[in-house]
Amino acid sequence: MSMNNQLESLPDMAVFARVVDAGSFSGAARQLGITPSAASRQVARLEGVLRVRLLERTTRKLRLTVAGAAAFSRCQDMVAAAREVLALSDTHTTTPRGLVRVSMPKAFGRLVIHPLMPLFLRQYPEVDVQLVITDRMVDLFEEAIDLAIRITDQPPPSLAGRQLMQIRHLVCASPSYLAEHGVPRHPRDLAQHSCLYLGENELDRHWRFGHGEEELTVKVNGRYSANHSEVRLEGALQSLGIASLPEFTARASLASGELVPVLEDWEHLTNYAGTAWLLYPPNRFLAAKLRVWIDHVVAGLERAS
Repeated sequence: MSMNNQLESLPDMAVFARVVDAGSFSGAARQLGITPSAASRQVARLEGVLRVRLLERTTRKLRLTVAGAAAFSRCQDMVAAAREVLALSDTHTTTPRGLVRVSMPKAFGRLVIHPLMPLFLRQYPEVDVQLVITDRMVDLFEEAIDLAIRITDQPPPSLAGRQLMQIRHLVCASPSYLAEHGVPRHPRDLAQHSCLYLGENELDRHWRFGHGEEELTVKVNGRYSANHSEVRLEGALQSLGIASLPEFTARASLASGELVPVLEDWEHLTNYAGTAWLLYPPNRFLAAKLRVWIDHVVAGLERAS
């Protein structure tokens, strides 16, 4: 293939990558602002240049061929490299500007990061922010995400990162619930209480606790479960039971006395506890817009601690 053909095929490669990401020609076309037939023609043109079939087309879905899977991986790298080149202009400007896209867990984004954003937007009028609030594990190498916040004690070695804060999980209840049902003195006492738990699978009813060298698991029961910490918080405030909550979710209610912690001598062990890390690809240029966003968040968390 000549150099001219290679350069002419770059837009077709980008469209092919978007079609695979979107799962259909129509979905990719909506994102790109073109017609589905135009997207299909560009992929067909790329197949003609490469002399291989990239996609198996059916009336219901698209399926990558073996050659298509290999091509998709390389086209993703090309699109990522293009984003890095475009980011160069940001790294050499003294005025932060542009869009910052950050993914983060739902409760953390809503209760910890979102309150810091109004001041940031006032201080940096040329920077826009998109919070991608999801508990899904976002792939920073394959998706158009600048930064990701994850709660883990072992950040992926493929990513650079900065520690933001420690995340503790608490067990707490309203004073009225405890006055009526009694205060648990040991984790095993929870089996006699109504507990508000995550409820996504059976293991969510098995609460783990640690105390020095001792570690144990208690199977809890309750009439109400919810996979959102703010809903469990509201349930605890309404005296529906003893809730398992991230500390940052319960902080205001604990400070006001509307909730009180129980089993304070025990550490409540969950997969959601650990360290909140701000992560990004190690070879990514940290544009001015990203640097100021990171600095603002770190400073805001330090003030709140």
